[in-house]
Amino acid sequence: MMIIDSHVHVWDLARGGYDWPDASVPQLHRTMTLDDLTPTLDARGIDAVVLVQAADTAVDTQNMLEEARRHARVRGVVAWADLGAEPAAFGAQFDQLRSEPVVVGLRNLMHVKGVRGWILGEHQRANVAAVAAVGMPLDVVTSTHDELADVVVLMEATSGLRVVVDHLGKPPVGGTTQARREWRAVLADIAADPRSTAKVSGLSSAVGPLDSWTPEQVAPFIHDALELFGPDRLLYGGDWPVVLLAGGYARAWDAVNEALASLDDAERAAVLGGTAARVYGL
Repeated sequence: MMIIDSHVHVWDLARGGYDWPDASVPQLHRTMTLDDLTPTLDARGIDAVVLVQAADTAVDTQNMLEEARRHARVRGVVAWADLGAEPAAFGAQFDQLRSEPVVVGLRNLMHVKGVRGWILGEHQRANVAAVAAVGMPLDVVTSTHDELADVVVLMEATSGLRVVVDHLGKPPVGGTTQARREWRAVLADIAADPRSTAKVSGLSSAVGPLDSWTPEQVAPFIHDALELFGPDRLLYGGDWPVVLLAGGYARAWDAVNEALASLDDAERAAVLGGTAARVYGL
């Protein structure tokens, strides 16, 4: 079984182009490279990673591409091109990205735009359609149920769109039963499209400190995702180094594996690597 971490970030703060992390998160406010994560990956037998954009800037994508050239472990890069740009400008960016064989997906930080329904803007819809037309998956990162619901509208409006929902759409870990019902209902709408997939990643507490979750609190949300998507449409992601704010990589890895304990070998292999390899064409 090849194990693939489908959600790893790197950044070089000395190059600029990052609004976050800032000094409010001193644990992350430094340059982070794959060298920093390598011992952790080695200890868990993780064979490959997918780097995922951390900023809506070209410099962040360039940094990921350079990391990919330095590390054979990097099998894919989920890059950035401005979905909010005029379509001709987006097309030029997108064509350049597609010339890089390691670029396997696209993502924008739609959850920090500060505009309700940003992803549903006129330019965004046209540019997402261009992504869908070439079969490239679109990672979507959300922080609210409204943003997750926008993804449902986007999928309905875009023929052939392959969506990858990052962090299971940020479930309300530690929240109320009603909050879980609301999250699950929207995720079910996304899962109804067989082209959609989701990442078992970034499952920090939604109440109180990010690291205040327990494995018993996280497991039901992973089980919900397994029921909605099935193992063949779920991808493991470590969300390093952001996971350092939520208790660390080892703690998150152990919790995910504990929640997957009831799966058979083939199902577990899908979540821990097979789905990522298929979705991103690794």
